[in-house]
Amino acid sequence: MDGKGLTGLDERITGCRACPRLVAWREEVARTKRAAFADWTYWGRPVPGFGPPDARLLVVGLAPAAHGGNRTGRMFTGDRSGDVLFAALHAVGLASQPTSVSADDGLELYGVRVTAPVHCAPPGNKPTPQERDTCRPWLVQELRLLRPSLRSVVALGGFAWQSTLTALAEAGRPVPRPRPAFGHGARVPLDGLELFGCFHVSQRNTFTGLLTPRMLRDVLRMAADAAGLPTHPEPHPPGP
Repeated sequence: MDGKGLTGLDERITGCRACPRLVAWREEVARTKRAAFADWTYWGRPVPGFGPPDARLLVVGLAPAAHGGNRTGRMFTGDRSGDVLFAALHAVGLASQPTSVSADDGLELYGVRVTAPVHCAPPGNKPTPQERDTCRPWLVQELRLLRPSLRSVVALGGFAWQSTLTALAEAGRPVPRPRPAFGHGARVPLDGLELFGCFHVSQRNTFTGLLTPRMLRDVLRMAADAAGLPTHPEPHPPGP
């Protein structure tokens, strides 16, 4: 796989200014900051995907968080959702450490890449349909570049599920009609890869127990197995 191709794509993503509302928001957040991060120089640009260029498993989220990826420059880094995701990736053996706090913290992903259908932090974590569609070509190109190695995709939430199906179709993968419905634990074979559904790692879902760490780890293990990636076994609870 051409690593320069994916690196070049990431560089082009970081310079995108196609959506005026998102550009204004991400830059305003970077100027005003949050009090807890007053000493940070915010990234304040589109956030590219993160992970090796020959990834066999792709995790697709929604968009960077205003004070997470928009601050750190790495997808899912520096916010509560990222805390849950990277802890689970580490627990199953797909990440070198359980935390992701900055772009230079030494974290490595093993055979996994993390990306999103929308690369700029949106107000209220809600991109418009037009912003989603404007950003889609980046995900389509990412899927095309990953095609030689990619074997499974985990879509975190319904937004990621629908966006991934559309992008896969545009990238040349046959997608069933009618399109498969999203659900936690959904598993759909798609011409050389498998798509897995998982509730998003949002605070709302994790705080209410709709998504537990065990549920997330189970989906990641299934997706890793489908991709041919080794994982750590789930530890057994201690006996009586």
